[in-house]
Amino acid sequence: MSIQVYKFGGASVKNHEGIRNVANIIKKYGLQKSLIIVVSATGKTTNQLEEVIKEKFKNIKSALELLKAIHEKHIHIAQELGFEEEHVVYQEIQEHFVEAEWIIEETREMSFDYVYDQIIAVGELISSRILSRWLEKVGIDIEWIDAREIIQTNDTYRDARIEWENTNSKIINTLSPVLRNGKMIVTQGFIGSTTENNTTTLGREGSDYTAAILSSAVQAESMTIWKDVPGILTADPAKFLNVSKLDRLTYTEAIEMTYYGAKVIHPKTIQPLKLKSIPLYVKSFIHPEGEGSVITGDIDLEYPPIVVLEPNQALVHFSSNDLSFIAEHHLAHLFKLFEKHRIKINMMRNTAISFSVCVSYDPDRLNRMIDEIKNEFRVIIDLNLELITVRHYIDSMLPKLVEEKIIILEERIRKTIQMVVKNAPSIIPKPSES
Repeated sequence: MSIQVYKFGGASVKNHEGIRNVANIIKKYGLQKSLIIVVSATGKTTNQLEEVIKEKFKNIKSALELLKAIHEKHIHIAQELGFEEEHVVYQEIQEHFVEAEWIIEETREMSFDYVYDQIIAVGELISSRILSRWLEKVGIDIEWIDAREIIQTNDTYRDARIEWENTNSKIINTLSPVLRNGKMIVTQGFIGSTTENNTTTLGREGSDYTAAILSSAVQAESMTIWKDVPGILTADPAKFLNVSKLDRLTYTEAIEMTYYGAKVIHPKTIQPLKLKSIPLYVKSFIHPEGEGSVITGDIDLEYPPIVVLEPNQALVHFSSNDLSFIAEHHLAHLFKLFEKHRIKINMMRNTAISFSVCVSYDPDRLNRMIDEIKNEFRVIIDLNLELITVRHYIDSMLPKLVEEKIIILEERIRKTIQMVVKNAPSIIPKPSES
């Protein structure tokens, strides 16, 4: 049985027109395939649910009001699709929102990360319900599957680790019979479940990863990510001119790009595909007829410069309180804390008496870590920085790239340059005195 996996992100299902378009793509390109469809939350729903979660810890009534607005948005999408008042989709939407309301109204002490995962999952569950019912309405034989029943994880909330053996077994035992019966499957990205049936998430933008997990387990013929860009680009077209599409990449190059922060694919996506030699296509849901980009086996390719810009960076400097050398035991301790507080290091450098790291600025996680080491280390933080990474760089392009920037930290290896930069201050000459 030849199986393909399609993943549709939030931009593709942001409203009723988007959902209709996704259905058209599936009807045109997927009807002759055994197809698994993975879908994200609609539009900006994840961001809106994050506001609900924050408000739950401040004002429960306000959190419920924000949740109600998200509920009404999805009811409106269903109405725009033409579902009659008595259609089961409205009951399904209601049931998922009731689950979130229970968590918001719960007064027992719960960690922020636990609450986050229980509430944030509503976005994917509802969007997949609406898409599933719409596909059914337009004549596609479909079955909705709750990803929490097939993706088993540990209990590291907001960044859960896959329990691979159980997950693979659950995927094969649950999905294979459905596909053999000629049905397509709609499920959710980003979410999983512990053995205690608590909802977990795989990290922000983790729907790509879900699709890769499913592709690997069923040994799919291919996986396709449908995005609002024509394929994998050499830079973000919203920030740079003269951006071009990469027709083909190796798994290794894609892993490097995602490691350095390229947002087109979730960083964990490539490895499960590489292990099974499953090609990954990135195509446009706006122009689905385009060829897009493909990521396949490791063959030697020549690439143009590829630029990744990461905003909202912090440079954190550690030095021992007694100004002694930063030795191996200091670094070992710091790295254990980076892992504990889930702080990803984007760049680092050490000198005799200091150790500096560039990280994406998350004040809550960083402050918790600093509070734990304040008796051992002095810490200085530089904020409002950017990290520019260029793969396959050309020296002549760099001056333009850092124009009106001050380079705080720079590192070059064979194919890659990284620069931590900040905006140069505007210096206005004083008017001459007459």
